[in-house]
Amino acid sequence: MSPASSRLIQSAARLVLDYALPPRCPGCGVIVNEDHAFCAACWQGMRFLGDPCCAACGVPLDHDEGEGARCGACLAEPPHWSSARAAVAYGDISAAVAMRLKYGRRTGLGLLMARQMVTRVHPDVRAAGAQALIVPVPLHRWRLWSRGFNQSALVAGHLSRILGIPTDPFVLKRVKRTRPLRDLKPRERERTVARAFAIDPARAEMLRGRAVLLIDDVHTSGATARACARTLLAAGAASVHLLCWARVLKDDAR
Repeated sequence: MSPASSRLIQSAARLVLDYALPPRCPGCGVIVNEDHAFCAACWQGMRFLGDPCCAACGVPLDHDEGEGARCGACLAEPPHWSSARAAVAYGDISAAVAMRLKYGRRTGLGLLMARQMVTRVHPDVRAAGAQALIVPVPLHRWRLWSRGFNQSALVAGHLSRILGIPTDPFVLKRVKRTRPLRDLKPRERERTVARAFAIDPARAEMLRGRAVLLIDDVHTSGATARACARTLLAAGAASVHLLCWARVLKDDAR
């Protein structure tokens, strides 16, 4: 079969598939023109995060205070990670995307999230290139078995292919099963995830001296990410840069 004939068959198959199962907006479900695309209303309804922001935690700043500017909270208590960034603010639409991936098994949404998150990768990680390492926040084995996949590892895999940076979904392990954090107060969250993570001894060497891009779906209080960052740094990682799909901001209701 010639290349032209193959392309013609693929185009015809795509037309049939789009007619039977048209692409839909991941936010509201209306039909859209292409896969992994939001409708205009959902796109405009999301708050995309960018500069100016705190150099450490990524929280938006009202004014550009120069390179390396930090918010008051990070000045008072510097975080363990070198930077934290998210693609969008947590809201109805971004939450729906995260929930449909995590609980609705819409695994194709992992690529959509990765494509938006890649614009927020810290320059230090990009500069390190293949010498950096992408590490997803792990699930406990019981939760992984019940869900069937780790949404953060799924996104990490897509980011790895886009950026050309290796990923290892097994170097960081969740060794303690914890209750859901969403209804806990900040201090309770910190206590709950304390000593919940560990490094696989057989894979620890690959962390030494590397910049680590830590991937999670939603940044709420940061308790889980802080516990992961402490564990990675203690194992020899040079730095940890947190990257998430959505970030809960203080002025947002969850």
